[in-house]
Amino acid sequence: MSALSSPFYKGLRPLLFSLPPELAHGLGIAALRWAEPFRGLWSGFFSFSHPRLRVRLGTGNRTLSFENPVGLAAGLDKDGEALHSFEALGFGFMEVGTVTPRPQPGNPKPRLYRFPDEGALVNQMGFNNRGAIPLAHRLASGSRLAVPLGINIGKNKDTSNAEAVNDYLSCLETLYSRASFFVVNVSSPNTPGLRDLQNPADLAHLLRTLREKSEALAEERGGQRPLLFVKISPDELSPETLGETALKAGFDGVVAVNTTKDRRGLPFDASREGGASGRPLKKRATEVIRRLRKAMGDRLSIVGVGGIFNADDAYEKILAGASLVEVYTGFVYEGPAMVQNILKGLVKRLTKDKCASLADAVGKE
Repeated sequence: MSALSSPFYKGLRPLLFSLPPELAHGLGIAALRWAEPFRGLWSGFFSFSHPRLRVRLGTGNRTLSFENPVGLAAGLDKDGEALHSFEALGFGFMEVGTVTPRPQPGNPKPRLYRFPDEGALVNQMGFNNRGAIPLAHRLASGSRLAVPLGINIGKNKDTSNAEAVNDYLSCLETLYSRASFFVVNVSSPNTPGLRDLQNPADLAHLLRTLREKSEALAEERGGQRPLLFVKISPDELSPETLGETALKAGFDGVVAVNTTKDRRGLPFDASREGGASGRPLKKRATEVIRRLRKAMGDRLSIVGVGGIFNADDAYEKILAGASLVEVYTGFVYEGPAMVQNILKGLVKRLTKDKCASLADAVGKE
């Protein structure tokens, strides 16, 4: 058992949680960044692989392979500062961002709140990041990751929705050669008016334009284009409509879901603006995945996000239709051993259900 196993981390957690959430988050990223040169000494404590856990997404000559299905959700390492340390914790892939063309500070602080009794976070971050060009330089200057890297892209706050497509195109072109896949974020509740881009007509235009640009860049620079996903809200419209729009635009998949404005399951003082994540989002996220799978079949790949703390939570998303899952809030509460614990638990569940591979369990519910 590693020194950073769940019991140890849960003993350390009260100290971390005595700090303001954003400060604790920053210190955690700094510690992981400091530890990167030494990751060869400790990565073995967290690594776990099994042939049943391998996943392959995409069609034809445009495919992407994953050693395991558990990824780091966007928002935890927005600027890609500690990616090699996260890789050493056993993640099968990682997603950075949300990144915007120009740097922006995000919303005023405080803007991140914990609700430990409910296993939840509420954030009002507002796409705080250093911008697409610094991220491109950072990714270019470091050694290449052994696992797929997703880049979550958005628009700057002061860019109107009428001009939003230009911001997304700018991010796509700047970061094109650095991404295994892109995730188009039109569903954060913390940028005013952003979710209006989920209107089917506006979304169709945005996604189609990005897919066409991606194909043009692939032809220009050679190689296959990165896979394209859109991250959707749990609150507005229907997942079926959003999934159909993504499919018709030529996208490869959907990330379901972003944070929610719904405050059910949270105490009164969570009524402030922002997006809630963690256990209160779990049921709704699984329902969205289930509806997407039922409507789209295997025509679109689904990445499941929302309320994943353990192997049971992850397997629930997979049975509902997710081929991959991502964690954020659960990782904050459970700590570094979480990924390995989930992976070992998934192997046990796949074995029990007589699934030769994880793909056999996707949508099996």
